[in-house]
Parts: sequence; C-alpha cells; structure tokens
Amino acid sequence: MTDALQLLKTRRSVKPIELNGPGPSKDEIATLLSIASRVPDHGKLAPWRFIVFEGAARDAAGEVIATAFQANRVDATSEQIDFERKRLSRAPLVIAVVSRAGPHVKIPEWEQKLSAGASAMSLVIAAHAMGFAASWITEWYAYDRGVLEDLGVDANERVAGFVHIGRPAKPPEDRERPPLEAIVTYYGG
Repeated sequence: MTDALQLLKTRRSVKPIELNGPGPSKDEIATLLSIASRVPDHGKLAPWRFIVFEGAARDAAGEVIATAFQANRVDATSEQIDFERKRLSRAPLVIAVVSRAGPHVKIPEWEQKLSAGASAMSLVIAAHAMGFAASWITEWYAYDRGVLEDLGVDANERVAGFVHIGRPAKPPEDRERPPLEAIVTYYGG
C-alpha cells in the first residue's frame, strides 16, 4: 500500500476543542493553502478563496460571533456568550474556505460548489499529511450574513467550512463507518 493510501485510511477529524498548539508556521500555512488550491476547477475559475484566522485575529472574529449571538439571543447567558466568543480560538489556526460559485456560461454552479468542497477536504488531508489534525465544520455563524459580512465574506459568497487545524491533544478515535454494502450499488448488477 502506498503512503498516500495509508494517510487516507488513517485520517480522522479531531474536535476543535481537542486541538493544541503550536499550529502551522507561515511556511506551513502557505503549503496548506497551495495544496488546497490544487483541486478540480473546471474553467480555471478558482471558485473559492481562503480567510486565515490565527493569533489575535481568532479573538477578534470571536467578538464578531459573540456580538451576533448576543443580539440574536437576548436571553443568552454570559457563559453561552463566552462560549461563542471562543469559537475560532479553540484551535491554533482556522481557515475559512469561501465558495465564490456563481452563474457561468459553461461551468455549472454546482461544479463550482463541489470544487470548494474539494478544496476544504484537500486542506484537511494536507494538514493530516503534515502531522497536524483538523476538523472541517460550519456552525451557525457560517450562515449568518451579518457575521459573514464582518468577517469579510461578500454577499455573493458562502462559507464552505471553517477548517480548524492544530495538534491533537490525544490520539484521534476512529468511528464506525457504514458497511460498503449499505452505500454501494453496481449499475446493471
């Protein structure tokens, strides 16, 4: 079995709260983003982009999230607001994969959206290959236009996911996967 196959077989998501530092260096972040941009992209549209949250930027983004949460939940407790404030500071690095899919004369919008998803998955796999762990999640704020605007996401864009990257606090646990006979059919068979 090749190293790549072993890597894919052993990749696991790790909860952001279970990711520690140190996170990737600037050079490692550049490598991660270069890999994440090498995905199928019909028409060479680059229908995705990245927003990097590291250091104090994670806390600043957390303030945006906490403020929106508090505005939408007047009954929110201080503990709940503080939890929301720490959403992007749980892992040393968070990278938002932003989908820029839109109407195109030749490339269906669906294919552009799939390209953004492929970019997020490549980012997760690259992190694993570099010895880090990652978790690709969205959460409520990925759908809140006010939060997205404050984070620099344009009105015609959507967040495909926030990829949290760090070092696992403990070995990741595997989860049961569906048996192939439950998810695979053979046409004509």
